[in-house]
Amino acid sequence: MKKWLLVLIFFIAQFSASSYASTKSLSIESFSKSSEYSQVKLSPDGSYISVISKPEGKSVLVILDTNGFKMSHAVRFPGNAQIGDYHWVSNERVVLEKQYLKGWQDHPQYHGELFAVNADGSRGKYLVGYQGEMQTGSRLKKATPLYGTSFVLDPLTHDNRRMLIVTYPWSSNTEPHTVVYEVDLFSGKRRKVTRSPSRMAQFLTDHKGNVRIAVSTDDYISSTIYTRGKSGGEWQELDLGSLVYGDVQLHAFDSTGSSIYVTASVSGEAAGLYKLNLKTKAMELIHKEEGVSPKKIWVDETSKELFAIESELNYPTYAFVDSESKKSVHLKSLLAALEGNQVQLVSSTEDGNTNIIIASSDRNPGDYYMFNAQANKLRYLFSARSWLKPELMAETRPISYTSRDGLTIHGYLTLPNNTTEKNLPLVVMPHGGPHGPRDWWGFDPDAQLLANRGMAVLKVNFRGSGGFGRNFEHAGHRKWGAEIQYDIIDGVKHLIEQGTVDKNNMCIMGASFGGYSALQSAIIEPDMFKCAIGVVGVYDLPLMFDEGDVAERESGQRYLKNVLGTDEAQLKAFSPSYNIDKLKAPVLIVHGGEDERAPIEQAESLVAALKKANHPYVYELLEDEGHGFYKPEHRTRYYKQVLAFLDQHLTL
Repeated sequence: MKKWLLVLIFFIAQFSASSYASTKSLSIESFSKSSEYSQVKLSPDGSYISVISKPEGKSVLVILDTNGFKMSHAVRFPGNAQIGDYHWVSNERVVLEKQYLKGWQDHPQYHGELFAVNADGSRGKYLVGYQGEMQTGSRLKKATPLYGTSFVLDPLTHDNRRMLIVTYPWSSNTEPHTVVYEVDLFSGKRRKVTRSPSRMAQFLTDHKGNVRIAVSTDDYISSTIYTRGKSGGEWQELDLGSLVYGDVQLHAFDSTGSSIYVTASVSGEAAGLYKLNLKTKAMELIHKEEGVSPKKIWVDETSKELFAIESELNYPTYAFVDSESKKSVHLKSLLAALEGNQVQLVSSTEDGNTNIIIASSDRNPGDYYMFNAQANKLRYLFSARSWLKPELMAETRPISYTSRDGLTIHGYLTLPNNTTEKNLPLVVMPHGGPHGPRDWWGFDPDAQLLANRGMAVLKVNFRGSGGFGRNFEHAGHRKWGAEIQYDIIDGVKHLIEQGTVDKNNMCIMGASFGGYSALQSAIIEPDMFKCAIGVVGVYDLPLMFDEGDVAERESGQRYLKNVLGTDEAQLKAFSPSYNIDKLKAPVLIVHGGEDERAPIEQAESLVAALKKANHPYVYELLEDEGHGFYKPEHRTRYYKQVLAFLDQHLTL
């Protein structure tokens, strides 16, 4: 297995993964290097296995036959384009998103272009996108341009000629009605199936591929569900009477086709999984975790079977819709066999006999296996970061504490190996967002790099974080500069009280909103942190209304007014750029010159204020990067700068 893997790597990139000696201090490059493999999938009949690889920093799709694991084909796009998400739409054909690298590594730009190719590399065709073929007088319909952002809605793996896509049209209205098209997999010709009954609706197909459910919201809180018949027809609003559910997400039909599974929230609390009977309109609660919404609802793409609910308040856990189903039984046995890991069943053949799983943990970046359910055999395939040995990585454990105003706050603490849990140097690492994202238990190269150098790392799911219910998220609205920061600071004080960290040996760093928090927390508690590091951060809140991709959209302006307010005096009071006089900690600023989320003006505003106050700072500008650092060499440069700055201000 390893032999074919090395041959594959050499073929597409002429490089091989480095192995690192089992020393305490690992190289910076071992943490800055991207995962080698992701999105591992099986074709419906199991003849092929496909995987995304990054031989030169760009995602390439590699297709292998599962008999001898010989490469059948590799798909790469030229220039700054790469493979995004992809789907097997039949036993022989895949459809791929074409993305463009610019900015934040988890969010390359996608313009709705879909490309299809057979597993052997034949019949490659640009199917959907704004560069379609123009009509030239022929009566034959061609794959004409489609001006919108399109995604595969249903691969229709039982149909070798068609798939369903959902398109968000490009129009003067930033929140248009969505449209479903049936697309020919070889010609790109398309037929409109339906238009959403309301703006920005999501759709759900039944087991036969009929578009039968739509859901939308006008205020991002309350939701309206619409239904239509198996054969089509007009959309009808589903009146649930006095039952009011928010944050409704569609997941799957049950086996009878008469009910659907949805996640929904009641009164702003954490969401649960419900079964909605389309005839009686009864909502049956299937599973709900106290205090946290589901992390992922697992639905098999081929069979459309909903088989598990994954949640994570502290450590990740599973609940099963049918604990006796084949997938549930297999998943439970795999969890027992790979103890200490979270196991995810990421792809299956149509008959369910062959499965791809990934096993990962706080110390394990991810190992991929092929599981033969009939033979009950597990076969190792490859590791996402084979050069990082789990036994050399640090433990991450959940923590919780009570904030000064009584909220329960959850977070994660990464502890360096071979140390006593007493008076450790600490780096606080607030997450970005702040609304929507949250921190999770699992492998994080940033935290592992710092722990490898002897530092403890604290992550906090402060109020405003996603995943804990709308009430908890809304509790952070217009609280960016105060209560959110208090949650972070109270977490630090909690560790000080326990004796885990040294109160005189702490720094704070973060990216995006985390960069804002690093500066703002250091302003609120000027004697707490020895240094502050802001990475692609926002530091001037009034400026957010004028610069950046959020401010460009009507929905973005509404969002900013909602979460920040419009009181300019308050915005300035919550902006680090206007409060440098309260700051004591030396500052490192790292920014991307092409950042569109937190544009360069944000860094320039902070630098100007620091310079005017004659405050000590270091400014690192990566001119051809965006909202984060995509290139491994830039991440290496960034990590070196961070470690040097921390080494200067912390006692290690």
